[in-house]
Amino acid sequence: MAVDYAVIGRRIKLKRKRLGKTQDDVAEALSVSVGYISQIERGATKISLDTLSEIANFLGCDLGEFVTGVTVAQKLYLNQELRELLDGTSPEQRKMFLEIALVIKKCEKPDKP
Repeated sequence: MAVDYAVIGRRIKLKRKRLGKTQDDVAEALSVSVGYISQIERGATKISLDTLSEIANFLGCDLGEFVTGVTVAQKLYLNQELRELLDGTSPEQRKMFLEIALVIKKCEKPDKP
């Protein structure tokens, strides 16, 4: 699977704008140029995981949000991965998955969402 840097850049830009931050703010926080932040947001450069992590920390989110478009806090988190995992199982294996999930759910602490 190829990394789509343009999509990652758009997600960064959207998050930054939602928070009322400018490219200058991000650049200053990361000690990089505004031009570099612009290149990242346009997908014109490959961003390292370290830089992506720094941006995520500055914007107060998980870096996975930029890569996958899903936050851990979202209700649909990992649904696609679970679906794909179940697609390759037999009916007996699916029954076992369900039974395991029910045990986990039963053991869940009442104060969990």
